[in-house]
Amino acid sequence: MHPMLNIAVRAARAAGKILVKNFGVEVDLNVQTKSQNDFVTELDKAAESAIIRTIQKAYPDHSFLAEESGEVVGKESDHQWIIDPLDGTTNYLRGIPHFAVSIAYLFKGAVHAAVVYDPLREELFTATKGQGAQLNGKRLRVTKQRDLNGALLATGFPFKRKDMTKDYLAVFAALFEHTSDMRRNGSAALDLAYVANGRIDGFWEFSLKPWDIAAGQLIVREAGGIVADFAGGHGFMRSGHVVAGNPKVVQHLLTKARPHLPESLR
Repeated sequence: MHPMLNIAVRAARAAGKILVKNFGVEVDLNVQTKSQNDFVTELDKAAESAIIRTIQKAYPDHSFLAEESGEVVGKESDHQWIIDPLDGTTNYLRGIPHFAVSIAYLFKGAVHAAVVYDPLREELFTATKGQGAQLNGKRLRVTKQRDLNGALLATGFPFKRKDMTKDYLAVFAALFEHTSDMRRNGSAALDLAYVANGRIDGFWEFSLKPWDIAAGQLIVREAGGIVADFAGGHGFMRSGHVVAGNPKVVQHLLTKARPHLPESLR
């Protein structure tokens, strides 16, 4: 195993233990509001601290970009870890058993190792750049779906950007007309992992953050898929607007979506 992936797995499992131990337990999670409809709990923070501690034991001078604690630039700034300790906080708060830990390791801005870990199901999605993607050691491949006809897509509502609701619904309607069905599961990291595993054929969402995307996008690409923005480019980490799937699904998804997109997303 790639040494950075080994550390990422260890860190993800440490966070997962904290989350599973407290899931569904009637305790005061000290829920705070970061912004409208965006919540953070003490467990988000505890899981993130466990991840950072685990990594810093091995690499004390590395840099971090974490959802709760922000960016910390270490002495070795070429080495960065992007962390989402609990992707699916609302699900977690409501007792919905669908959430994940997401960790990506970057060297000079490129993701080289990634983990998306579902601690309740004990599903560990991993990828190393150029070496493929795996689920609990089994090789992953995206589906061979040829177009949107009969495809199952996943998405996420722009709940932090309700000003985009009209544009989002226009794209949703255009895509839904051609697919078998659409899913909104509440964890972008797991949606991307499910694309890599062939559980869903494609995924699209507006206005995600780097920690939502960084690990999952490598897992998709190493499983034979592609990840792009709505212009078909590679600016998704910056913009947060993401499309993922096998090449044919992404091509058809973009073709159907583009006429309904605002100019800023084209």
